[in-house]
Amino acid sequence: MPSTILIIDDEAAIRSSLAGILEDEGFLPLAAASAEEGLHMLDERDVSLVLLDIWMPGMDGLEALRQIKSRFDLPVIMISGHGSIETAVEATKNGAYDFIEKPLSYDKVVLSINKGLQFDRLTRENLLLREKGQGIARITGESQAIGLLREDIVRVAPTGASVLILGEHGTGKELVAQTIHRLSPRAGMPMVEVNCAAIPEELIESELFGHVKGAFTGAVETRKGKFDQADGSSLLLDEIGDMSLKSQAKVLRILQEHRFERVGGAKTIEVDVRILAATNKRLDEEIEHGTFRPDLYYRLNVVPIKVPRLADRKEDIPLLVMDFVEQFRCKGIRPKAFMPAALAMMQQHDWPGNVRELKNLVERLLIMSDGNEVGEAEVALFLGRSGAKTPPPTPPAVPDYVRLPFREARQHFERDYLAARLQANEGNVSKTAEQIGMERSHLHRKLKALGIGMK
Repeated sequence: MPSTILIIDDEAAIRSSLAGILEDEGFLPLAAASAEEGLHMLDERDVSLVLLDIWMPGMDGLEALRQIKSRFDLPVIMISGHGSIETAVEATKNGAYDFIEKPLSYDKVVLSINKGLQFDRLTRENLLLREKGQGIARITGESQAIGLLREDIVRVAPTGASVLILGEHGTGKELVAQTIHRLSPRAGMPMVEVNCAAIPEELIESELFGHVKGAFTGAVETRKGKFDQADGSSLLLDEIGDMSLKSQAKVLRILQEHRFERVGGAKTIEVDVRILAATNKRLDEEIEHGTFRPDLYYRLNVVPIKVPRLADRKEDIPLLVMDFVEQFRCKGIRPKAFMPAALAMMQQHDWPGNVRELKNLVERLLIMSDGNEVGEAEVALFLGRSGAKTPPPTPPAVPDYVRLPFREARQHFERDYLAARLQANEGNVSKTAEQIGMERSHLHRKLKALGIGMK
C-alpha cells in the first residue's frame, strides 16, 4: 500500500505542487490549509508522514508539531520560507525529523520523506523487539516428534497460508510461530503478537483494531492497533480460543477482505497481514458449545500444526537443559553441569507443565544448588517422588521457597539439601563432603549451624 503523506501549508501553490510530485513518486498525498485542519484530518485519516509549514495564520507549525508528536507520534518534516538556526533547533528538539527551507528542492523533499519513513519503520521495529525482550530462539530437539514438527514448519513458512498452532500450555506454540515467521518472506519485519486471553473483553477490539479519538471514555487520541502494526508482516493471535464472538467476527472479515475499521471510526483500512493463531483448546468442542465461530475455524485451520508434549519427546530433555543453561548464563546466572543421573531423573518425570516447567526447574536448580554440578539429589528435592519411576529416598519436606527472601530461601535449601545428601550416605560426613566438593571441617561447621544431626 502507498504511504499517505499529509501536507499542511497555507500556500495553495505549495500544496498543489507538492501533491503532484508525491503522486508521481507513488505516494498518496493529502492537503490541509491550516494546522487546525491538518490535526482534524489526522484524527480521521491514516497518515504515514507530515510535511508541515512553520509560519501559518492561527496555530503555527511549532505548536502543531508538538501536538502531532504527542497525539499521533508520526515523523514530521518542517518546511519554511523564513527559517533560522534557532527555529530549526527548536523544531528538532520538539521531534521534527528534518527541516527544509523554501524555495523547496523537490528532490530533497522526496529523499527526506523516504528516509523519514524508513527511520520511522526501523524505530517501530526496534520498539517491538524491545517489548518482546528476547533474542532469536530455536526449536531444540532431535526426537522424531520434533523432526516432524520441523518438516511441517519448513513446508508452510514460505507460503502466505494461515496457520493454526495447537498444543498444551508450555509446549512452545509461540516459538513455532516465531520460526514460521522467521522462515517466511515477511521475516524482514518483526512479528506482532497479542495474547487474546490477557486482554479484558472491553479492550480487545481496541487492542486489535485501534480506535479513533473520542471512541470511548479515555480515548483521548487516535491509536493504531495490532493489525496496523503487523501490516506487511505476521500477526500471532495467541490463545485465540479465548476471543469473544464479536471480535472473532471482525477477525474473520479481515481474513476475507483484508480490511477493517478502527473502534469508533468509519474509515476502512486495508492491510496485508498473515495470521498465525495458537490455542491450547479444542476448537471443535468450542464450536459445539457455541463459543467459537465455525467459519473462522475453517479460515484459520488452513494448515494445522500440532506441537508435541514434552512427555512425548523426553529424549530431548538433555539438549533442552543445555540450551536453558546457556540462556541463563547470558542473563548472569552461573552455569553448572547436570550429571547423567540428574538428567535421567528428569526424563522419568511426566512434565504436566511441558517445556516451560522444565525451564523453570533448570533456573531454580542453577540458582539454589551449591557447587558446579547438579546431581540426582538436587533434582529429587524439587521434583519429588511423583516424577520418577524408580523413586529416590524420600527427602525432607521442602518449604515454599518462592515466597521467601533469597537469604532465607537459600538457608532452607541448604538444610534440606545437606540433610538429603547426609541421609543418602547414612550420616557419613566425610563421604558427603567429598561428594559435594566441600572441606569436611567446613561441612561439619555448616551442619552444626543448620542444626542437622550427625553420626
